[in-house]
Amino acid sequence: MTALASDAGCAKRGIVPILLCVVPFSQIPLDAYTPGLPQMVVDLAADPASMQNTVTAYMLGMSLALVPVGIASDTLGRRNVLLAGLSVLIAMSIACALATSASLLLALRFLQGIGGCTCLVVAYAVAADCFRGRELTAISGLLGAAWGLAPVLAPAAGGFIVELTSWRGVFVIIAIAAAIVAAIVVLLLPETLSAERRAPFDPRRTAGILRDAIVRPRFLAFVLVFAAAASAQLAFGVVAPFFYQTGLGYSAAIYGLVALGLGAVNLAGELGCAHFARVMPARLLGFGAFALFLAGSAVLTVTGMAVGLDFASITIGGALVLGGCGVLCPMMYGMALGLFERDHGLIGGLISALCYLAVSGAMAIAAVLPEATQAPIGWLYLGLCAVAGTLLAISLPSAHHATQSQEGTQS
Repeated sequence: MTALASDAGCAKRGIVPILLCVVPFSQIPLDAYTPGLPQMVVDLAADPASMQNTVTAYMLGMSLALVPVGIASDTLGRRNVLLAGLSVLIAMSIACALATSASLLLALRFLQGIGGCTCLVVAYAVAADCFRGRELTAISGLLGAAWGLAPVLAPAAGGFIVELTSWRGVFVIIAIAAAIVAAIVVLLLPETLSAERRAPFDPRRTAGILRDAIVRPRFLAFVLVFAAAASAQLAFGVVAPFFYQTGLGYSAAIYGLVALGLGAVNLAGELGCAHFARVMPARLLGFGAFALFLAGSAVLTVTGMAVGLDFASITIGGALVLGGCGVLCPMMYGMALGLFERDHGLIGGLISALCYLAVSGAMAIAAVLPEATQAPIGWLYLGLCAVAGTLLAISLPSAHHATQSQEGTQS
């Protein structure tokens, strides 16, 4: 027990509220400017696929940096690495606001993703320093809810900022908000990884940990389900502006309000995970969320083929998908991270890297899907459901096994 800080001690130091401020900044730069994508196509004389790929570029930057950032936080401590990442995020946000070409914006978004990834990796590593078992899964749900605030608030706020200024104004606001969070970290966040628990960088040891993790079937299953759910969430954010604005003719501000409602459903799923993870068997919670994901995918596919672009069908289908994935994402992340007793920065980085590499591929597919109807994104979701459902059936513990594991942890 000496290797882990107590739950009470971490809570008294205000760890969780600070993490709830930090973790959304892995996602805010991904979602906030999406209402401006159609405007960016015109301003930068680019095609829609290029602008949609600015989302993919951010995801790719995150994916490639997650493991190195996790290793750095295990070696150097959580706080300093987080502040370095926030500094990169702030600088690249300002640079994005000043970008003059699509190619330059793609490069800057890649670098911005490197900075943003620290907010995800370090936040979850700090949580794992302080919590274990079902409590860690529940805290992951809270962090997921904060992460989920980005699809709730960021597109809505971004839509109004685009209307009042331009898409460049969105990046300026991101830089200012990230600077405020950096100040909070400087003033209030203690270091949760003591010097004696840090792992000096050893490539051979690191390679061994990564190899052992990847060959663990349950770990890999949890990560792949997380990847499928996250892909569904983020792909919807890329295609939805073109459904609502280009296809149906709504303004960026109206789309922002729709995104607000859909994001609220996603947030409800994240909060549901935080609450029900403590009291509900993992298998029941996981398959309940999967049922929502599957139902939403079916709605999008069938209505897209039968009636074409339709406000109600897209909104209802999207809400079901986002609600189910809102539960699955933090649940799978927490369960995968909870399989390990230490090196949480490295393991968290690996989880996120594998996830976002998969997400980057799904986003690239989403960027080139036909947008005349919602059916193509529905078919993509059904494919993700096939993967997620199979892996959940294999990996989630039965109620009896979960009870035995919990009793063993308490003893």
